Amino acid sequence: MSFPEPKPGLVVRYDYLWTHEAARGQNQGKDRPACLVAASDSVLRPRYVVLLPITHTPPSGDTVGIEIPAKVKAAIGLDDVPSWVIVSEHNVDEWPSGGVSPVPGKAGVFAYGFIPPGLFTKIKSEFVALARQKKSAAVRR
Repeated sequence: MSFPEPKPGLVVRYDYLWTHEAARGQNQGKDRPACLVAASDSVLRPRYVVLLPITHTPPSGDTVGIEIPAKVKAAIGLDDVPSWVIVSEHNVDEWPSGGVSPVPGKAGVFAYGFIPPGLFTKIKSEFVALARQKKSAAVRR
Protein backbone atom coordinates (compact mmCIF):
# COMPACT_ATOMS: atom_id res chain seq x y z
CA MET A 1 0.00 0.00 0.00
CA SER A 2 1.71 3.16 -1.22
CA PHE A 3 0.28 6.65 -0.89
CA PRO A 4 0.82 9.04 -3.79
CA GLU A 5 3.04 12.08 -3.37
CA PRO A 6 0.72 14.97 -2.44
CA LYS A 7 0.92 17.32 -5.40
CA PRO A 8 -1.45 20.17 -6.28
CA GLY A 9 -4.37 19.05 -8.42
CA LEU A 10 -4.21 15.38 -7.41
CA VAL A 11 -7.65 13.82 -6.88
CA VAL A 12 -7.73 11.21 -4.11
CA ARG A 13 -10.46 9.28 -2.29
CA TYR A 14 -10.85 10.85 1.17
CA ASP A 15 -13.35 10.90 4.04
CA TYR A 16 -14.06 14.61 3.71
CA LEU A 17 -15.63 16.19 6.81
CA TRP A 18 -17.94 19.12 5.99
CA THR A 19 -17.90 22.12 8.33
CA HIS A 20 -21.53 21.51 9.32
CA GLU A 21 -20.65 17.91 10.26
CA ALA A 22 -17.68 19.06 12.36
CA ALA A 23 -19.93 21.64 14.07
CA ARG A 24 -22.22 18.75 15.13
CA GLY A 25 -19.25 16.99 16.72
CA GLN A 26 -18.62 14.42 13.98
CA ASN A 27 -14.99 13.48 13.40
CA GLN A 28 -15.36 11.40 10.25
CA GLY A 29 -17.03 12.23 6.97
CA LYS A 30 -18.25 10.55 3.82
CA ASP A 31 -15.68 8.80 1.66
CA ARG A 32 -15.58 10.81 -1.58
CA PRO A 33 -13.22 12.08 -4.24
CA ALA A 34 -11.38 15.18 -3.05
CA CYS A 35 -9.01 17.49 -4.81
CA LEU A 36 -5.61 17.90 -3.21
CA VAL A 37 -4.84 21.57 -3.46
CA ALA A 38 -1.66 22.26 -1.55
CA ALA A 39 0.94 20.49 0.50
CA SER A 40 3.36 21.79 3.06
CA ASP A 41 7.11 21.64 2.57
CA SER A 42 8.01 18.00 1.92
CA VAL A 43 10.88 18.18 4.43
CA LEU A 44 8.71 19.24 7.36
CA ARG A 45 7.09 16.62 9.58
CA PRO A 46 4.29 16.29 10.14
CA ARG A 47 3.31 17.26 6.62
CA TYR A 48 -0.09 18.87 6.13
CA VAL A 49 -2.27 19.15 3.05
CA VAL A 50 -5.38 21.10 2.12
CA LEU A 51 -8.22 19.09 0.57
CA LEU A 52 -11.28 20.46 -1.19
CA PRO A 53 -14.42 18.34 -1.54
CA ILE A 54 -15.85 17.18 -4.83
CA THR A 55 -19.63 16.85 -4.75
CA HIS A 56 -22.60 16.20 -7.02
CA THR A 57 -24.63 18.85 -5.18
CA PRO A 58 -24.61 22.18 -7.05
CA PRO A 59 -23.35 25.08 -4.92
CA SER A 60 -26.02 27.34 -3.44
CA GLY A 61 -26.24 30.13 -0.90
CA ASP A 62 -22.77 30.96 0.45
CA THR A 63 -21.25 27.79 -1.00
CA VAL A 64 -18.85 28.47 -3.87
CA GLY A 65 -17.89 25.75 -6.31
CA ILE A 66 -16.31 25.25 -9.70
CA GLU A 67 -17.84 22.68 -12.02
CA ILE A 68 -15.60 19.91 -13.30
CA PRO A 69 -16.07 19.46 -17.06
CA ALA A 70 -17.44 16.06 -18.09
CA LYS A 71 -14.37 15.25 -20.19
CA VAL A 72 -12.08 15.88 -17.20
CA LYS A 73 -14.21 13.60 -15.03
CA ALA A 74 -14.10 10.88 -17.68
CA ALA A 75 -10.33 11.22 -18.13
CA ILE A 76 -9.59 10.61 -14.43
CA GLY A 77 -12.25 7.95 -13.91
CA LEU A 78 -14.98 9.80 -12.04
CA ASP A 79 -18.66 9.15 -12.77
CA ASP A 80 -20.63 11.05 -15.41
CA VAL A 81 -22.90 12.95 -12.99
CA PRO A 82 -22.16 16.71 -12.88
CA SER A 83 -19.74 17.57 -10.04
CA TRP A 84 -18.23 20.65 -8.41
CA VAL A 85 -15.04 21.31 -6.46
CA ILE A 86 -16.18 23.34 -3.46
CA VAL A 87 -13.74 26.16 -2.68
CA SER A 88 -15.61 27.82 0.19
CA GLU A 89 -14.51 25.18 2.71
CA HIS A 90 -11.68 22.70 3.10
CA ASN A 91 -10.05 20.09 5.30
CA VAL A 92 -6.49 20.36 6.58
CA ASP A 93 -5.02 16.95 7.32
CA GLU A 94 -1.70 15.28 7.95
CA TRP A 95 -0.18 13.37 5.02
CA PRO A 96 -0.30 10.47 4.61
CA SER A 97 -3.78 10.45 6.09
CA GLY A 98 -5.83 7.60 7.45
CA GLY A 99 -8.76 9.33 5.73
CA VAL A 100 -7.43 8.42 2.29
CA SER A 101 -8.81 5.17 0.92
CA PRO A 102 -8.39 3.14 -2.28
CA VAL A 103 -10.29 4.10 -5.40
CA PRO A 104 -13.30 1.75 -5.65
CA GLY A 105 -12.45 -1.35 -7.64
CA LYS A 106 -8.69 -0.59 -7.63
CA ALA A 107 -7.05 -2.18 -4.61
CA GLY A 108 -3.94 -0.29 -3.52
CA VAL A 109 -4.64 2.69 -5.82
CA PHE A 110 -5.34 5.89 -3.85
CA ALA A 111 -5.52 8.52 -6.59
CA TYR A 112 -7.75 9.08 -9.60
CA GLY A 113 -5.21 11.33 -11.28
CA PHE A 114 -4.65 15.04 -11.78
CA ILE A 115 -7.05 17.71 -12.91
CA PRO A 116 -5.68 19.75 -15.83
CA PRO A 117 -3.43 22.70 -14.96
CA GLY A 118 -5.85 25.31 -16.32
CA LEU A 119 -8.74 24.02 -14.21
CA PHE A 120 -6.46 23.70 -11.19
CA THR A 121 -5.33 27.32 -11.60
CA LYS A 122 -8.97 28.45 -11.65
CA ILE A 123 -9.80 26.39 -8.53
CA LYS A 124 -6.69 27.59 -6.69
CA SER A 125 -7.30 31.25 -7.56
CA GLU A 126 -10.88 31.15 -6.30
CA PHE A 127 -9.89 29.21 -3.16
CA VAL A 128 -7.02 31.61 -2.32
CA ALA A 129 -9.24 34.65 -2.90
CA LEU A 130 -11.91 33.28 -0.54
CA ALA A 131 -9.30 32.23 2.04
CA ARG A 132 -7.80 35.74 2.05
CA GLN A 133 -11.29 37.15 2.64
CA LYS A 134 -11.76 34.55 5.41
CA LYS A 135 -14.65 33.06 3.43
CA SER A 136 -13.27 29.51 3.14
CA ALA A 137 -13.98 27.59 6.35
CA ALA A 138 -11.46 25.00 7.51
CA VAL A 139 -11.85 21.73 9.36
CA ARG A 140 -8.56 20.62 10.89
CA ARG A 141 -8.38 16.84 11.12
